[in-house]
Amino acid sequence: MAHGTRWVGLDAARVAALAALDVRDEGDRNGRSPVVMGLDQHRAQITAEWIDLATGEISRARVAPADRAAVRRFLARFGGRELEVALEATTGWRFVAEELERVGAGVHLAEPAETSGLRGPKKRAKTDWADARHLRELLLIGRLPESWIPPQHILDLRARVRCRHTLSHQRTEWQQRIQSVLYHHGCPHRRDLMTADGREWLAAQRLPQTAREQVTIALAMIDAFDVQLAPLTKELRDYARRQTGCTALSDGHYGIGALCAVTILAELGDARRFHNSRDAVRYSGLDITVKQSDQHRAPGRLSRQGPPALRWALYEAAQQARHPRSPDRDYYLQVAQRIGGNRACLALARKLLKRCYRTPPRPRRGRAHARIRRGCSCAPSPPSNRCVAAGSPHSAADTSWTA
Repeated sequence: MAHGTRWVGLDAARVAALAALDVRDEGDRNGRSPVVMGLDQHRAQITAEWIDLATGEISRARVAPADRAAVRRFLARFGGRELEVALEATTGWRFVAEELERVGAGVHLAEPAETSGLRGPKKRAKTDWADARHLRELLLIGRLPESWIPPQHILDLRARVRCRHTLSHQRTEWQQRIQSVLYHHGCPHRRDLMTADGREWLAAQRLPQTAREQVTIALAMIDAFDVQLAPLTKELRDYARRQTGCTALSDGHYGIGALCAVTILAELGDARRFHNSRDAVRYSGLDITVKQSDQHRAPGRLSRQGPPALRWALYEAAQQARHPRSPDRDYYLQVAQRIGGNRACLALARKLLKRCYRTPPRPRRGRAHARIRRGCSCAPSPPSNRCVAAGSPHSAADTSWTA
């Protein structure tokens, strides 16, 4: 672990930030100087740059290898000091954040795209040191675009939901490969190839040896995915049936089943972090992008800047919500007549997400739920009145997979 130290003067922005926070006096009162740090994380190493706000001393360090033990050794030098750290929400941030919280540091998770955009359009040298300095300076002047750090039980639930979504997506890809092979060799189109009748029909097709080998491998892969998907899907459904937020979503909205409810809960997280339901739609990636200059305006498209599993769950729920018995049937028909069925389902998915944002949890033991602010159905302090999307446990069985 190599590191160096340099002394620099504080610029006007830093001086203004220090004056606003009164960090010099706070450091003197507590007998310890506060530290602001930026971390640039990679698989092989982590680059750190921090400033001692009492002295203005800027220090650098490189942590290698980038694992939990090395990070713990590095943070040992800051024991007993006030530490505020900014790091980007990239792969691997979780164990770093856990180690920072273990030493009592304030963790600030930066949104990568917005953080990069704050560099400006000019061409500058981009190094790990520059990235760490950029994060530190943004945190120091209060301009860091922060992301929400979910609690542990939501992180674990999100990992399971995304794992199932990935397995299901890859299974679909292998089915599409079979359809591609059949079309390439002139076989008639047929759906439902994975049923018993479909597999018999597939085995009866006259295919060259190479094509038959491709189909055999694809079927074996699909069977392997089914073996992994079945228990994971069962666990998620069981969790949704006993979790208060999931039951509120599935019971309160036509089209949202147990699997969609647990996916929405895991990906949406604490809905109170959004100012309104439109922010939740933008987070999901279902918002329409607009590019306009003077009288020229390009057709809008989905931004897709959000969790794919959340968009999948909402679209699947919208497909069910257009059923003739659904209360949203008239809305779907009206929009479909104007812009088409596919985009009508997307509009219905956005409507469902806005409803999920405002959904209160189910009352327990006869207690009524109060609304404390516009756009979010929450209540002040009792756990049973927490916002449904927060996913906070109402009992041990709500968050335990072994319950």
